[in-house]
Amino acid sequence: MTLINLTIALDVMGGDQGPHVTLPAAMLAIENFPNLHLLLCGDESVIVEELSKNKFYPHPRITLFPTTQVVEMDDKPIFALRNKKQSSMRKTLDLVHDGQAQACVSAGNTGALFSMAHFVLKTLPGVERPALISALPSNKPDQHVFMLDLGANVFCDSSVLYQFAIMGSVMAKEVDGIENPKVALLNMGEEDNKGSDHIKQAASYLQANDDINYIGFIEGNDIFTNKADVIVCDGFVGNVALKTCEGVARMVYTQLQEIIKKHFLAKIMGKLLSRTLKKLFKPMNPDQYNGASLIGLRGIVVKSHGNANITAFYTAIIEAITEIERQVPTKIKDKLEHTLCHK
Repeated sequence: MTLINLTIALDVMGGDQGPHVTLPAAMLAIENFPNLHLLLCGDESVIVEELSKNKFYPHPRITLFPTTQVVEMDDKPIFALRNKKQSSMRKTLDLVHDGQAQACVSAGNTGALFSMAHFVLKTLPGVERPALISALPSNKPDQHVFMLDLGANVFCDSSVLYQFAIMGSVMAKEVDGIENPKVALLNMGEEDNKGSDHIKQAASYLQANDDINYIGFIEGNDIFTNKADVIVCDGFVGNVALKTCEGVARMVYTQLQEIIKKHFLAKIMGKLLSRTLKKLFKPMNPDQYNGASLIGLRGIVVKSHGNANITAFYTAIIEAITEIERQVPTKIKDKLEHTLCHK
């Protein structure tokens, strides 16, 4: 099998820990993907020093793009858009726009990344707003549930939710290989009369489109049950739901550890079941599914958690690689052109 050449731009300075996380993850990716070329955007002296210590500079598959600014985590999106044109975040997007990179990855300020990506790359025809989508764990270990929007758009009308459903369906098919993904709208109940007017209107659009396998409304307690492959909601609901689920998973794991520490018999059982427990909680670890994609743009943009560790940022790079290989933006464009006419 012939490997295609991959070129990804990384925002080295983005995130809570910046180069301390992004550069080790970049070196790991270079080691594991012989067809990968990385364009590192950020403070040249910091990048060169870190790479040189690990004998990664100079490297034939690493190119430096020095930048003089950093988008801070508390920068307002409009301020970053207007005043941080020489930032590492903006440079990664410019490289995708200019065709020098096939994708970019950043752990930086979500609002700033959304605003810059929307401005630089523009949306695909038929898309009003990009959406943040992520593959979340499910009760089937070899399958995910794709959820959008996870925070890019606080409110979405019926047309935008409809577009999200189409884009999410493409992601589930291309990334997880689900031939006819089941699509649902996240709502406060499964009955047709539940929910706001714009959710009901979005449901009517989806019901009228035979190209989308729409199964109806879904409640929050069914997010991880594989009842649906794609779950659609606005960014406010999606972000709250995601953070709540992550918080519950951490709470359960922490309390279980405390119980094991305090009780002698529990310590023995914990050691006996350590492998089983690790296997149980591994899918719930946010690091394993880090890398929300900003879809609906004329390019691939992957957003890593701001507090991502090396493993998590490396996972985000892998997500970008997968989307390049599956040609996700092109597939979304083709699907939109085919389905929007059925609305």
